[in-house]
Amino acid sequence: MKADSSHRSGEGTSPGTTRAPPGDDESPAVAGPFRAGAEWQPLEEVLIHRPGVEMFFGLLEPYSFLYERGFRGDEAIHEHEELEHALGQAGVRVRRLIHLAIEIGSRHPDLIEQVRQRVLRIVRYSGPAPMVEASRAALRRNLDRFDGETLFNILLLRPSVHLSRRAGVRVILPKVELDTPLANLYFMRDQQALTARGYIRGRMSKPQRQNEPILTGALLRAWGAPFVAEVRAPGTFEGGDFLPMGDFALLGTGDRTNASGVRQLLASDLGVDEVAVVHQPSHPAIPGNDPDPMIDMHLDTYLNIPGAGLALGCAPLLDRARTEVYRRAGGGRMRRAPRSFSLREYLASKRFEVLPISTLEQMSYASNFLCLRDRRILAVEVETEVDRVLGGLQVAARRNPRKYGALLALARKERQELRAGPGFFPHTAAIRDHGIEVVPLNLSEITGGYGGAHCMTCVVRRSAR
Repeated sequence: MKADSSHRSGEGTSPGTTRAPPGDDESPAVAGPFRAGAEWQPLEEVLIHRPGVEMFFGLLEPYSFLYERGFRGDEAIHEHEELEHALGQAGVRVRRLIHLAIEIGSRHPDLIEQVRQRVLRIVRYSGPAPMVEASRAALRRNLDRFDGETLFNILLLRPSVHLSRRAGVRVILPKVELDTPLANLYFMRDQQALTARGYIRGRMSKPQRQNEPILTGALLRAWGAPFVAEVRAPGTFEGGDFLPMGDFALLGTGDRTNASGVRQLLASDLGVDEVAVVHQPSHPAIPGNDPDPMIDMHLDTYLNIPGAGLALGCAPLLDRARTEVYRRAGGGRMRRAPRSFSLREYLASKRFEVLPISTLEQMSYASNFLCLRDRRILAVEVETEVDRVLGGLQVAARRNPRKYGALLALARKERQELRAGPGFFPHTAAIRDHGIEVVPLNLSEITGGYGGAHCMTCVVRRSAR
């Protein structure tokens, strides 16, 4: 199916073919164990989606498409290629969603037929009745001729066509309208989360993204991946709110994962007997007690795990994140423990040492790294992010000085202190002293969509070694 053939010559498929493009996973797909017991286990395989034309539409209206800011699309795609290369160099098998979709389509004609029927529902025609009927009939005739890339693009862009006729032979004006293209699909963490027993299929909080897990969930299921839970309305759950931690798991709740989603997951078998439910915290520099979702949208935007017994996060948010503990009781049900903790206290009770980062580093995607194995991470170069983050914060403070003025002042102070002192994550003494190896990446454009390396990768397999 196709999202990005314009960015690499020779990677498209010819009409009627469904083989994976050369240079990427030419061998048949083999369903792996699809398990991740802990964030620090060796990462063996991931699924990614390289953004294509759908990202362009997100750039036309960044706020409505949930982006943090505008950015250079071509450079963002190049950074995504660098992310893929860095993963490969680290020994991680990388699959691209488009290639997996083509391969699965060649093996599952029934799935392709389901996609064709969905395309008939997505693509709508309007205009003079005879023209509309002729266009619908042509689409039905042509569906069997559409290759996998074309079908994928229709799912990605969701186009409809308005037809109007003018005087003359074949003087027809087709106006194409897109119904919320999947501009955020490259954040492949969020549509699902991988546990020790299989995937949780998410249900996205924002309508802009609700079609994404339908696509990724169908492909993963056809690939042979097991699902331990599928969150249904009115529940919402996004994968950035889940961290497997060995014999327990962290589950964030707030703007993107709601109480109903949490209840559904606690009633599912996630492969652990203890789940800590972490409530999205507010930042002390922002007046009031309401969390700002663009400060800490998901749990992985302010906390992450670089190794066994180590956590890294933004101290003010860890101290304010109320954490409720659920343990398996008789009959297999999860019951809430009487005591609540701050997230920092809970991690300490589990003998995790917390490495603190500043608010400015946290807002610059420091905690959104990807753990490759115990104490080896693929991390964003924070120093390349801070000026853009501060620029966005300045705009917000001008519009609403009461809400963002103190946060801007704090971020400016932290930038000055970090430049004069310890430096920016990940190039700090604390990281070196704890034996953490870093693969640094400049992702300063693509993070404008609001996410780093962790957000852009769907884990397929972590080794239990």
